[in-house]
Amino acid sequence: MDLAGKTALVTGAGQRVGRAIALALAERGCALAVHYRSSQAAAEEVARLITERGGRARTFRADLRNLAEIKVMVEDITASLGSPQVLVNSAAVFYRKPLGEVTEEDWNLNLDTNLKAPFFLAQLTGAAMRRLGAGKIVNIGDWAGIRPYRDYLPYTVSKSGLIGLTRALAKALAPEVQVNCVALGPVMPPEGYGEDEVERLRRGTLTGSLGSPEDAARAVLFLVEGTDFATGATLLLDGGRLLA
Repeated sequence: MDLAGKTALVTGAGQRVGRAIALALAERGCALAVHYRSSQAAAEEVARLITERGGRARTFRADLRNLAEIKVMVEDITASLGSPQVLVNSAAVFYRKPLGEVTEEDWNLNLDTNLKAPFFLAQLTGAAMRRLGAGKIVNIGDWAGIRPYRDYLPYTVSKSGLIGLTRALAKALAPEVQVNCVALGPVMPPEGYGEDEVERLRRGTLTGSLGSPEDAARAVLFLVEGTDFATGATLLLDGGRLLA
């Protein structure tokens, strides 16, 4: 897909991987809908960087647990920037919780944010993409969806479901829309990790290195711009961690 002039919605675009993806898509000519829930200042900084570089960007707030807010956000994006033809579901919650301490609130927070929201965003934007004749959806997953982390059960279930959702959406939205997933490994250490924990992550990869948000952004660009033939695929971006 030629990205010039297309509108792209990136959720969680104010920080970390989402920020890198939003900036990369803007560099390729997309008008950016920069989504945030609570990180308003960070999202506005991303939008400012894009506009200073000659691009178009606006920030949009929505609590992705709330379907009504998702619908309003998509309507506002369409009215101000045009109907999104690129959707990157990057926003996610991620935190440790031993099995015996998981509450219903934990379960709902993880599943609603990490799985339910990507579905409804794809449903809402995918229909318009089909009418326009083309579209790209990329879900940002995690290798934990293939090999679960200990003490992150709701999170790993949500990411496993996201891989399945990617395949189901690819079939449901074909042939106009291609839907793929990038399953990240140690691209960015969790906030709060100490030096020993970061070193353990590094030693656990076959490459002997950690990835970067820019690695994730390049993978998204490949699936969005570099090929129209991949759909329903999950690209494992983990430095060989799963094999190790």
